[in-house]
Amino acid sequence: MRRKPSWAALEKAASERILIIDGAMGTMIQRHKLGEEHYRGERFADHSKDVKGNNDLLVLTQPKVIEDIHAEYLDAGADIIETNTFNAQRISLADYHMDEFGYEMNVAAAKLARRAADAATARTPEKPRFVAGAVGPTNRTASISPQVNDPAFRNVNFDELRDAYKEQVRGLIDGGADIILIETIFDTLNAKAAGFATLEVFEEKDLELPIMISGTITDRSGRTLSGQTAEAFWYSMRHLKPFSIGLNCALGAELMRPYIAELCHVADVRISAYPNAGLPNAMGEYDETPDDMACKVEPWLADGLINVIGGCCGSTPDHIAHIASHAKKHKPRTPTQLQPRLRLSGLEPFVHG
Repeated sequence: MRRKPSWAALEKAASERILIIDGAMGTMIQRHKLGEEHYRGERFADHSKDVKGNNDLLVLTQPKVIEDIHAEYLDAGADIIETNTFNAQRISLADYHMDEFGYEMNVAAAKLARRAADAATARTPEKPRFVAGAVGPTNRTASISPQVNDPAFRNVNFDELRDAYKEQVRGLIDGGADIILIETIFDTLNAKAAGFATLEVFEEKDLELPIMISGTITDRSGRTLSGQTAEAFWYSMRHLKPFSIGLNCALGAELMRPYIAELCHVADVRISAYPNAGLPNAMGEYDETPDDMACKVEPWLADGLINVIGGCCGSTPDHIAHIASHAKKHKPRTPTQLQPRLRLSGLEPFVHG
């Protein structure tokens, strides 16, 4: 199967330094204080349903806003920027009666990020930039019933997720993404559908991209929403042979560290982390300053836990710039060498031998 030339450049960069992934897209969009008319633009002025809050739509109606945000993160030191496609698949877009535009949004989003990344690379060719096609978890969960009185009920199944993700991944590849990033995973079954769909699209196109996987530990229990520990989650996903495994969202750096350390002990691939800028306050805002956040991830870097670092909710280009300034002082983690053993997972890991 063919590989894009950017794969070799990504491997080289990752062997030389800790890579920086960008920060929150939603936080930056909020700064623009866009109203319903901005989200609709001319094309969707007569759309039947309100669309404010559908941030993925902005790649079609406000492309300059999105491209400028990408440029800000690149100027702050990001090596990898994520496409604005977190909810750009037909399952989530159906809430806005926009499910038919999923493929188009992904192509447009990847092209915007590609243009910004290529412009930054042209300025500093010794530091290539990469586009990660962001594949979010959807707003449904295949493992858990949304109806407390009917535990067997599901509002989505594996094949529905798979089909939605295939359309999304096709768009991201056609738009020029270098990486497929399956992120903010709260339900491993959703992630398995995304991974399966991604591999199917690779076969269709005879083109393979690196896969990054990033889960979410939802609270101090140390588990995903569907109940897995970090180690069990990794064993569930390692068959995809990803470029990296890691965590993002839900927790700030201080609370995320033990689960990153857990992954470091068991994962024989690179480790990524992009925590929130602390925990939200009573108003839903994130109070951790760029310096605070950078100082909290510094020990991770010094202890050799990290290959890819960045920010999630509440983080800005200033946060990324501070993190980048700390990261350049440290070497990337060397993946753990594991003995061949039977490694299985349910909610807990099982290692035989």
